[in-house]
Amino acid sequence: MSENRLEGTLLALRTSATERQRRLGAELRKLREGVGMSISEAGDAIGMGRTHLSHVEAARTAIPTDRLLALCRTYGCTDEPYTEALVSLSEDSGKGWWSDYRRTMHPLALDMAELEAASNALSSYESLFIPGLFQIEDYTRSIFESDAAATGTQLNEHAVTFRMERQEILKGERPPQVHAIIHEAALHMRIGGPSTMRRQLLRLIELADLPHVTIQIVPFAAEGVSTLSTPFFIISSHGSTLETVLMEHPAQSLYLHEVEAVTKYRSQFARLGSVALPSVDARVTPAAHDSSRDSLGLIQHLLYTL
Repeated sequence: MSENRLEGTLLALRTSATERQRRLGAELRKLREGVGMSISEAGDAIGMGRTHLSHVEAARTAIPTDRLLALCRTYGCTDEPYTEALVSLSEDSGKGWWSDYRRTMHPLALDMAELEAASNALSSYESLFIPGLFQIEDYTRSIFESDAAATGTQLNEHAVTFRMERQEILKGERPPQVHAIIHEAALHMRIGGPSTMRRQLLRLIELADLPHVTIQIVPFAAEGVSTLSTPFFIISSHGSTLETVLMEHPAQSLYLHEVEAVTKYRSQFARLGSVALPSVDARVTPAAHDSSRDSLGLIQHLLYTL
């Protein structure tokens, strides 16, 4: 089929793309550039044409699975798990529980929920808040109420419900491994008042009892760590073949998946884990814990002060 005829089949291009669709395009572009092929050469090699492949790499249109596999062969990609991950990105419908929120939640929030649903492991660092996956409803509502008051807007109850529904991932048949590192400063924040904070800290202890959840606290005494360090979230998905770093910001969240960026934040997470207290282990009797030596001891100490 000529490129002109093929272009005629592209009846409509996407006006917006999801993070999954953008990631597929970025990975295909990285493969092509890695072997030094022009977009025209690659398109011709699989009978697709330059313009169509350009749209695929820019996440403006889909690519049939047979053409995707042909591209991988053309680029000399022999990594089977990686190829399967690309096929999964391409064939996934993008539909899930988050689809019900398309009219009420920002696309970036929907992208995060979709990535979490495909995840095998989640690594989170928070400096001033309890991670969203661990928050109780009153804690979450208090955060959103404060934001609404600051901006003069109405509380978005959909946002509260959305965050609570995200937490269902922890209860699935095959939940991801979740490792959260939280700065001690977050435990001292009186979000929602003493009663809410007490129940929130108890929730952390409860979640830490799950075999797939690890929680560590970075104490104020830790050297070389600032409470102002930017929080980040590492999502390993599709058999841990693909990794994404999420930098959440009130104005504009940012998704990073370049190798250099992922390596940087993986290294930072490992450093934070090395200076954090040993993980919460709710199976150990309270008397065996020391607030200065392990995460559970510190949480229990703060519970007594509320």
